Amino acid sequence: MPISVSIVEDNDNLRGTLAKVVGRTEGFRFVSDYASAEDALAGLPKARPDVVLMDINLPGMNGVECVRKLKALLPSTQVMMLTVYEDTENIFNALAAGANGYMLKRTPTKELIEAIREVHRGGSPMTAHIARLVVQSFQKPVAPAPASGGELAELSEREQQVLDLLAQGLIYKEIADKLNIGYETVHTYIRRIYEKLQVRTRTEAVAKFLQR
Repeated sequence: MPISVSIVEDNDNLRGTLAKVVGRTEGFRFVSDYASAEDALAGLPKARPDVVLMDINLPGMNGVECVRKLKALLPSTQVMMLTVYEDTENIFNALAAGANGYMLKRTPTKELIEAIREVHRGGSPMTAHIARLVVQSFQKPVAPAPASGGELAELSEREQQVLDLLAQGLIYKEIADKLNIGYETVHTYIRRIYEKLQVRTRTEAVAKFLQR
């Protein structure tokens, strides 16, 4: 039986290209495509594909949240993220939500097709760079020193709100939506938080916040 594939991608040109690649490859069957997470959640339970290629940065609901909801509806469907993001936060949010693989959009077509086969077989395909980040994340980091009262006091009220939401596990887009501010504004606040707390990662910042 051919591997049935659906695509969730808001870029019309890329979505069309991926559909053609899948449809023309022996052993594959393209079944549906969607430009938003909302459309995907409405259509995928009917299409019931073997594999879904999922973008992260979608209009409205993001791809990570879509994966979380989709896995509850179609637990046996394999979901492979196909995105431009290669930072540890997006990787782990996606994997924690239920994604089975994580590939980058710049992946050559031949490798992408093989990754779809791999995820269909029950594997967890990732580019070498992504796999390296995953391995490094499991290497025990040096525990950050507890934040002093002075360090936390230097944070503005809004920075403390952002840090509190980070500690709750929200991703940047969710923080932006929660506080009704722009995505880039969240990045700016987080950069300032890192500087004031003298940390370099989300994990270190949250650890200092919780040790206060």
